[in-house]
Amino acid sequence: MSGEPEKQRAPYWIAASAVLTGFAAGVFVTLLAELVGSAFGSPTTNPTPAVNITADFLFDGAFVASALYFVRITRSFDRADFGYRRISWKLGAGALVLAAVVYYGGTLLYSALLTLHGTDTLPGNMGVKQSVWAAVFVSLFVCVAAPMAEEFFFRGFLFGLLSRMRVRVRGLELGPWIAAVVVGLLFGLAHYDSAQPQFLVPLGFLGFVLCILRWRTRSLYPCMALHSINNCVALGVNELHLNAGEIVLVTAGSLALIALVTGPLAQRRAGATAAAAAPAAGR
Repeated sequence: MSGEPEKQRAPYWIAASAVLTGFAAGVFVTLLAELVGSAFGSPTTNPTPAVNITADFLFDGAFVASALYFVRITRSFDRADFGYRRISWKLGAGALVLAAVVYYGGTLLYSALLTLHGTDTLPGNMGVKQSVWAAVFVSLFVCVAAPMAEEFFFRGFLFGLLSRMRVRVRGLELGPWIAAVVVGLLFGLAHYDSAQPQFLVPLGFLGFVLCILRWRTRSLYPCMALHSINNCVALGVNELHLNAGEIVLVTAGSLALIALVTGPLAQRRAGATAAAAAPAAGR
C-alpha cells in the first residue's frame, strides 16, 4: 500500500539473534531487579518472592522486546504474521481440544514409560504459598503474562519465521514440522530454571504441539488459550490446591484477561477478509 513501508522477507538469522538477545537481556533485567531489591533489604543470595516475581515478569518481557526489535529493523512481520488473527469458535475450540488430547496423552505415556512420580512444581522462591499477594501475582504471571509473552515469542515470532523454511522431501513439505521441533526444544530449554529436569521433555512436547496448533489454525489465540489452561490447572492443583470450581474460575478469568489485552491486536476474521487471507494460506 502506498505510504506504508514495504514488508520484507525476514532472514532466518534473526531467529538465533532474537533468542540470544532475549536471553542476554533477560539475565540483565533479572540482575537489575535483584540489585534494586537488595537496596530495599532483599538478600542478594536469596531474593524475596517480590523480587523473584518481578524478575520473572521482566525476563519474559525481555524476549518480547527482543522480537519486536528485530521485527522493527527488518520490517518483516505484521499482526497476522504473529498469529493475531481471529478464527471461528468452532475451529479454535476443536483444534484446542485435539491438541490437548495429543499433549496430555503423550505426557501420560511418557510418565508411564519412565515411571515418573510426583508433579512439576514452581520454585519455592516465588513464595506462592507464603502470602495471598504472592499467590495473586504468581497466578497473574503463570496464567496470564507467561502465556501471552511466551506464545508471542515462541509461536508468534520464532515459529512464524522458521515455518517459512522450504524443506521438501519426496514431495512433502517438512519446513513447518522441522520448525515445530526446533521451537519445541527451545521452549523446553527455556524452562530449565523453573522446572525439574524430568519435566523438560513434556514441556518441549507442549511447545511442539502448540506450534502445530498455531500452524493448522493460523492463529495464536488457541495457543495462548491452551497454554493458559494448562498453567491454570497445574498451578491450581499442584501449588494452590484449589477445588475444581475454583480452578474453572481462575481459568475463565485468565482467558478473559488475555482476550482483553490481545483481542484488539487481531485482524478481522478470515471469513471477512477471505480475499486477503487466501494467498497467505499457501505460504
